This record gives sequence, C-alpha cells and structure tokens, in this order.
Amino acid sequence: MVERKEKEMSRKVLTGVVLVLLAVAAVVSCGAEKPSVVAEGAKVEKLTGGFKFTEGPAADAKGNIFFTDIPNNRIHKWTLDGKLVTFKKNSGGANGLFFDRKGNLLVCEGGSRRLVSIGRNGRKKVLADKYDNKPLNSPNDLWPDPKGGIYFTDPRYGDRGGMEQGGEHVYYLTPDRKKLIRVIDDLVQPNGIIGTADGKTLYVADYASGKTFVYTINKDGTLSNKKLFAPEGSDGMTIDNDGNIYLTTNVVAVYNKNGEKIETIEVPEQPSNVCFGGKDKKMLFITARTSLYSVRMRVASGEQP
Repeated sequence: MVERKEKEMSRKVLTGVVLVLLAVAAVVSCGAEKPSVVAEGAKVEKLTGGFKFTEGPAADAKGNIFFTDIPNNRIHKWTLDGKLVTFKKNSGGANGLFFDRKGNLLVCEGGSRRLVSIGRNGRKKVLADKYDNKPLNSPNDLWPDPKGGIYFTDPRYGDRGGMEQGGEHVYYLTPDRKKLIRVIDDLVQPNGIIGTADGKTLYVADYASGKTFVYTINKDGTLSNKKLFAPEGSDGMTIDNDGNIYLTTNVVAVYNKNGEKIETIEVPEQPSNVCFGGKDKKMLFITARTSLYSVRMRVASGEQP
C-alpha cells in the first residue's frame, strides 16, 4: 500500500515537472518571437501624390529616392530633405529602376522596349533592346548582381501586340554588357525581381500565376534549382538585411527566407513596388498608384551597396 502511494506521488511530481517545463518553454517561445520589421510606433505616411501610376523606386548612394510615373512618362526624385524634383521627362515609359555600383541609373524603358543606363553626366546608353535579333516585349523590373551583370523581367502588359519573343521571359545581361542570355522561359508573366547581396540567390515573381519562385544563381549567370517561394505573385520586390523578402500585392507582404509570411504592411493605396532608402537605408519607400509613401523600419536594406 505504501509502495503504491509512493509511486502515485512520484507520477504526480513528474507530471508537475513536465507541466512546468512546458509552461517555461511556451514563455520562452513567445519571448523569442522576432519583433516587427517596422520600427516601434512607426506608421505609413504619404510623402507626395497627384501622379497617375507610380512605380520603380530606387535609392541612390546617398539615400535619395528615384521613382517613375509611367503614364506621365516621368522619372522623379524625392530628396533627403523632402523635396520632389522631376529628374527626367520623356522617360521612354520608364518602369523599374535600380542604381548600379558605379552610380549609373539603370532603367527599364517599357514604352521604348529597352534597358538603358543613365550616367552621372545624364547621358543615356542602350544596354539591351533585342534578343535573337527581335525586339524585347517591355522590360519591367531589374536587379544588378554583384558582378555587374543585370537580370530583368520582360512581360507584356496592355496591348498584346509586339510579342516577337513569343512569350514573356527573364534575361541576364553579362557584366561585360556584350551578351544577353534568356535565363527563364517557363513563367506566365514575370514581373518583380530581386537578388541577395552575395549574388547566390534570385527571387522572381510570376504575377499572372500568383506565385513567386526562388532560384540558385550559377557562376555563369544562368539559374537552377527552381523552387516555389511564396503562393502569391508580386509587382515589385525588395529585400532587407535579415533576408526577408517584400512582395507587393494588395498590401506589402513580408516573407522570411524560409518562405513563411511573417507580416503585412497596410498601405492606403494598392502598392506597386518597394525599396529601402534614406540616410541609414532604414526607411521603406512604397510606390502606390497615385502616391509615394514611406514608413520607418527596424530593419535596413539588404541590397548590395
């Protein structure tokens, strides 16, 4: 009888210990949750408006933001001191923008159907306008890799004429700017694109199919190891220094590097694209239809300097 009571008491004690350990584990787990990517207390704020359709935000070395207004055929600059400047008129239907390491502004001229570079002196150079001696569709978004090569998407929106390429693809312009390689040919309508600072991984959104894929970047710039990253597409994309990927749909959806959605950022208008900028690259700038918005972040830009 005594032995039975001792065993029963031992079971109760053991059960109690297990419950305590589970409770402690739960507390630790909750405490281990990462804080929001947005800075504490920060809210999305409208910076300027009155545009027709904003797109392609890109930060220069100082943190000024350049963005496009596609229907108005303009590239604008939002300065660090909060001033709006028209950087370029007659932009060729400019869409996606990105600065390379030399400070040149790379531009997807969707209307002119070409990829160009605008130097510090304002001179424009055509980098790519044909593949296999046929005109491109309408370059949309781009990402320059650490080697100096450029990945860009080439969908076709609006008028479906002018599809000499027979489909909508993704290309890679080699660092010497002499060879254009088609690296993806199995997406419906590729759009947003971003890569990691180490040049090893590329993310590409297939807007029409509502999916985003991740690829391994090979030494020659080609891609392999295609995997589904997120079950939703995106217009524009960016990356932070934690490796989180920001997709633009009806909101700004934030995914960690494992493809898990960790947060959403609501915007008054439907976002089209995002980038980090400001002096410390900890401001997230969002182009959204008729306006440009920003929000202070806890994280910073994950793009290569």
